[in-house]
Amino acid sequence: MKKKKGMIILLATLVILLAVYLGLQAWNHSREEQEKEAEKAAEIHITDTDAEDIISLDFNVGNGDIELQKEDGAWIYTPDPDFPLDQSYPENIAFAVGKITADRELEDGDTLADYGLDDPVYTIEFTDSEGNVTDLSFGNMTGDDYYVTVGDTGTVYTVASSVLDDLNYTIDDMAQLDDYPAIGSGNLVKEVITQNGETTTYDSEDEDQSEDIAAVAGGLGAVTLGDAADYSVDDADLAGYGLDEASRITVEATYTEDDEEKVLTLYIGGENGDGDRYVMINDSRIVYLISDEICDNILNK
Repeated sequence: MKKKKGMIILLATLVILLAVYLGLQAWNHSREEQEKEAEKAAEIHITDTDAEDIISLDFNVGNGDIELQKEDGAWIYTPDPDFPLDQSYPENIAFAVGKITADRELEDGDTLADYGLDDPVYTIEFTDSEGNVTDLSFGNMTGDDYYVTVGDTGTVYTVASSVLDDLNYTIDDMAQLDDYPAIGSGNLVKEVITQNGETTTYDSEDEDQSEDIAAVAGGLGAVTLGDAADYSVDDADLAGYGLDEASRITVEATYTEDDEEKVLTLYIGGENGDGDRYVMINDSRIVYLISDEICDNILNK
């Protein structure tokens, strides 16, 4: 009987301890939620616009003035709508500038000139779908923060310098370059070079051309699309690069990818005088810079 009574007491104690534990867990969770709400309420929002509502951006954070706008759901570089803009950049920028919080708001401060805001070092402007324009000016630094004003309110805030991280790119950084396939002697099937109306063919099935195939495959495999001379060349400007139909060398490389034959077309133009040649691929409008050495290998010179 005593054993049974002891078991009942033990179970009751465990139930009480479990209830206390669950109660503490609930209290801690509630306290964490309250603290989060308090922190959120204490945040000083100097911009509060959803990224998807922003339709234009104009900013200068030390890399020149960059103007972007959204047309038919896609972002374009305003001065050159044909520029191959990587959409992830304006999307991230819109998200960053739409929700900027300040560390503190200065009260009874000095004049704007005292904070470097009469001649700001950086500026950001964005417009939302309702036509509302938001202007931000960044002045002097104080520690890791900038003094910032919004519009003509005259109110000065301190904002973490990290808010500019998502904007610190040149327009060249934002270019969406073409994909280039992996080509080597193991998957190059054939290369056809056409220049001045004459055609030269290197075929992997021709055993006498094994060294030639290895050479041109090495050139094709060494191409990297990084430097560009023009991101949206006009037809009228092709001759200046030696890429008009009458001047360019056309290279058609047939290769295999996932057991499927594909064709890469390279157009090789003139030299730029710095050890590179102008090159275009497929139907892209970007003029790339590829070293003379790599181009010579592609052409088996």
